[in-house]
Amino acid sequence: MVDYVALGLRIRQQRKMLKLTQEALAEKVDVSTSYIGHIERGQKRCSLETLVSIADALGVTPDLLLRDSLEVSTVVQDATVSPRTLALFNDILRVLREHEE
Repeated sequence: MVDYVALGLRIRQQRKMLKLTQEALAEKVDVSTSYIGHIERGQKRCSLETLVSIADALGVTPDLLLRDSLEVSTVVQDATVSPRTLALFNDILRVLREHEE
């Protein structure tokens, strides 16, 4: 499960370190400024593609943005993970691997 508030805080932190405005980040990612604001406040979820685009625009890897927001240990220990959840994790891993190449 993703903690979208933690993810948004990490994105905001990286953006501010680069001295980028929400407007500048939104332009680089090709989304609206208000959407970036919603993501940073954890009010809206973003697609994997958008997350990778945000990471690229910030000059970081998606795993850096996700590291404080994933509750992986809880999911891994749960033996009753649904096929849908496993598919989601596989999609995330695929996108992260493609981004590293």
